[in-house]
Amino acid sequence: MSRVGELLEKLSNAVGISGREEEVAELVKAELQPFVDEMRKDAMGNLIGVKRGSEPSCMVAAHMDEIGLMVKHIDEKGFLRFVPLGGWFDQTLLNERVVFRTKKGSVYGVIGSKPPHLLEEEERKKPVKVENMFIDVGARSEAEVREAGIGVGSVAALDRQLRPLIGGRVTGKAFDNRAGLAVMIEAVRSTRTQSTVYAVGTVQEEVGLKGAKTSAFGLEPSVAIALDVSLPGDYPGIEKKDSALEMGKGPSITVTDASGRGIIVSERVLRWLTETAEAHGIPYQLDVARGGTTDATAISLTKAGIPTGVISVPTRYLHSGVETLDLSDLENASKLVARALEAVKDYF
Repeated sequence: MSRVGELLEKLSNAVGISGREEEVAELVKAELQPFVDEMRKDAMGNLIGVKRGSEPSCMVAAHMDEIGLMVKHIDEKGFLRFVPLGGWFDQTLLNERVVFRTKKGSVYGVIGSKPPHLLEEEERKKPVKVENMFIDVGARSEAEVREAGIGVGSVAALDRQLRPLIGGRVTGKAFDNRAGLAVMIEAVRSTRTQSTVYAVGTVQEEVGLKGAKTSAFGLEPSVAIALDVSLPGDYPGIEKKDSALEMGKGPSITVTDASGRGIIVSERVLRWLTETAEAHGIPYQLDVARGGTTDATAISLTKAGIPTGVISVPTRYLHSGVETLDLSDLENASKLVARALEAVKDYF
């Protein structure tokens, strides 16, 4: 596996739910620190690496958080009721294994529900809703759960590890957005830019683009790139009219997302990114997306406005434990960001 692929594995296997990104932040800090002049955290928890140089300054942002679960109630028999943090599709959660990081160590559990053998005929026709699920950590009582270090407000992530598929592809959890983090780290490591770079691991993107808002406000860069994942249309259930992106054809460069309610990228930013890709023979795809948005929306609306682009890695089965991408797209995305940082002075 390539260096950026190994980095993705390390980041994907880590746990970092929205608002509880510390484990991921420590990994990012360790990887970035040798290649920047300064590392710090802001009040929100965003991790900021500063590579000092000349103007224009460029913020490269990738969110550290993954969607997860938070305990809302523990019953007398030790079963945990929970609320989702971030955009889960309820059906993907049922019968998954989860992990809690507690002060006493990792605690594992499974998501259960009423067994199908006991469902009425009408119940069988309907998907199980998240409010009818629970987490079973093997405890026999509420006291036993609390003794293990779990209480109301504790958070859990899916217990999944990255695994290779055939053809240079991999599957795992939280590629949204550990893929973006891997791209950011590798780009900063390999760029020869003379411009100031702010490499930012943002927090709480999945619950409202929160870290991007505060970090961009504090840094006020000349221009920004948000790194994330995008939805390809190259597998059953999706038509080309819904998404023309394909895995293995290069990173995507966003033109607009959320049908324009998110970001509409300026022509100047698009020229910067597309012309850089073409000058260096880096394959890319243009993305006009109907749904979803990224940190770029929050960054672009900061203060008087910051010109912002989006480079993403096409990834299947988003917001599940089996997200899947092509490692060549990850590598080409990092090359594109590195070369764009070197070319930024020619456009801004």
